[in-house]
Amino acid sequence: MQVIHTIAELRSALGHHAQRGFVPTMGNLHDGHLALVRQARELVGPAGAVVASIFVNRLQFAPHEDFDTYPRTLERDCELLKGAGCDLVFAPSEQELYPEPQGYKLLPPPELADILEGHFRPGFFTGVCTVVHKLFNIVQPTLAVFGKKDYQQLMVIRRMVAQMALPIAIHGGETRRNEQGLALSSRNGYLSEAEKAEALRLSRTLKALIARWQAGERDLAQLEADAMQALRDAGWAPDYVTLRRQHDLGPAEHGQPLVALAAARLGKTRLIDNLELPAA
Repeated sequence: MQVIHTIAELRSALGHHAQRGFVPTMGNLHDGHLALVRQARELVGPAGAVVASIFVNRLQFAPHEDFDTYPRTLERDCELLKGAGCDLVFAPSEQELYPEPQGYKLLPPPELADILEGHFRPGFFTGVCTVVHKLFNIVQPTLAVFGKKDYQQLMVIRRMVAQMALPIAIHGGETRRNEQGLALSSRNGYLSEAEKAEALRLSRTLKALIARWQAGERDLAQLEADAMQALRDAGWAPDYVTLRRQHDLGPAEHGQPLVALAAARLGKTRLIDNLELPAA
């Protein structure tokens, strides 16, 4: 496995590979990331190349968020990626990827990007789309794999690829959880042991919301308000708990494939989770 830091070196190393699988990350990897790499490996086959990028993208962090303290663990990450079947790690410096201020940015449609995560993190998806589009231009993958844990992000990327006519197949990787059911996240490292146990409440809250919907309750505003209050009563600070259509994240409708999504702060750590619900 090669670890590459410049665009020119990466393009040279990829020159003879027709099939290229790509997994963009911000590092501080866990088994959820590695599962995406293994999925890319399987999809491109033994003759293809699997590229993982490691880059903490300043453009998707708000000034009050954790850009400066986000864990950088490149040496450990590379060892993990090697074991997962990665061929090339692209780990550019900020100067390499943004040699001048990034004045050109890709603005996703507000009806998808300014709700939920985009509402509470203004500009987040502009930063995501800009860096992912730039990385796509650099790697020129035939396919890319993104985790379903960041459900809205996956949808935004799918829409971007379709509307920009990029020749890239986007694959979603299932959310990986620990033995207790906590969704794996790089930010779980911020949690104390007591908080890790309490963090399981987020997925339980989503399951309870789904159960009430499946039992026939249709007052969506009340269901969501009750779920939010349940988290507040347990000491959380929720941003949203909601039930939406899978295909466009519009309000839930009976008979449609749905997804329950939540974002909430436990102590100083903001966690997100989601659970899909097939059509009834």
